[in-house]
Amino acid sequence: MSSLELGPLRRAAGTVRLPGSKSISNRVLLLAALAQGRTDVRGLLDADDTRVMREALGKLGTPIRAKQAELFLGNAGTAFRPLTAVLALSGGEYRLSGVARMHERPIRDLVDALRGMGARIDYLGEEGYPPLAIHPGSIAAGQTLKVRGDVSSQYVSALLMALPLAGGGTIEVEGELISKPYVEITLNLMRHFGVEVARHGWSRFAVPGSPYVSPGMVFVEGDASSASYFLAAGAIGGGPVRVEGVGRGSIQGDVRFTEVLEKMGARVAMGEDWIEASGRAPLRAFDLDLNHIPDAAMTAAAMALFADGTCSLRNIASWRVKETDRIAAMAAELGKLGAGVEAGADYLKVTPHRLNAGIAVDTYDDHRMAMSLSLAALGGVAVRINDPDCVAKTFPDYFRVFARIAQ
Repeated sequence: MSSLELGPLRRAAGTVRLPGSKSISNRVLLLAALAQGRTDVRGLLDADDTRVMREALGKLGTPIRAKQAELFLGNAGTAFRPLTAVLALSGGEYRLSGVARMHERPIRDLVDALRGMGARIDYLGEEGYPPLAIHPGSIAAGQTLKVRGDVSSQYVSALLMALPLAGGGTIEVEGELISKPYVEITLNLMRHFGVEVARHGWSRFAVPGSPYVSPGMVFVEGDASSASYFLAAGAIGGGPVRVEGVGRGSIQGDVRFTEVLEKMGARVAMGEDWIEASGRAPLRAFDLDLNHIPDAAMTAAAMALFADGTCSLRNIASWRVKETDRIAAMAAELGKLGAGVEAGADYLKVTPHRLNAGIAVDTYDDHRMAMSLSLAALGGVAVRINDPDCVAKTFPDYFRVFARIAQ
């Protein structure tokens, strides 16, 4: 396994142009494939997760017309879940698989909702998990379907994007819908492609049966989750660090990471298309519900190493079913670095102590573990990142870009 030594670093300052948003990129690719007309996509993320979506759509055709295909979708939830829903309503024979971790990530709630519509889906391995076999089903238009909202918001997003293909229908969410800003991205982009969903709170969505129509050109804004690492570096290491490509006009919920920065005492400035952060450790400790920004919350966990007391991250149960069990993984690695850590089913408490030098941290084939833990080197200690190439999932150039702002 390869590794990368970072630091010791004591300062961060500079400007970063962000890669395209993964969440927006894969939604736009799918909607463009479903839409009437040609779509010119600008700013698309070029990384592993978008590559598997592009390869899948290449096999299926744009517009989707293949009635038989075997698709390998890596560990990309933003590809696997929506394609499951779309293909279940497409009247063909499909096989969907991924890496070993993808086969450990639950999909039962989505499959149950689709089966309730008349879709025919079989599990090819363990019940409730990928890989899947999809067969032609008997789908009636205008149905009401129920889906749990407390495991992954991707189930709701997948159903929202697929339902226009089945003549529309109504989605009723059972329980609390987590990660609501990601569903907001889906609704926003569907509207951009001509389908207006009527939302009743966060528990009911009425989806029309109108077709998707290309808006002609779509510009993918910079990735707000990726922005969090550089903004955190500015808050810890002096700054200012400015990220370009995302700002006040963003449709991504992770721009609200700026609220965490301000809570910790960092100075934040924001324009329509940029955000800037500066500050200096030690930062103020926090106790926050981070359910709405589960990805950027990983960055907050690493920033806890530089706080003046115990930091509490609450309502983050979705971490358990991400690229790895992120609660367990983050607890283990922050502990190695010297922090006191308490991990629960849906929370993490981090008490900073003197950072241990020369520690090798594991990344669990999880891009966000690698990028978050890189911040530890700003504590003036050398940190070795094992398997740094896992960042290729969403940000292949991350460490090269990080090196430009960190000294």
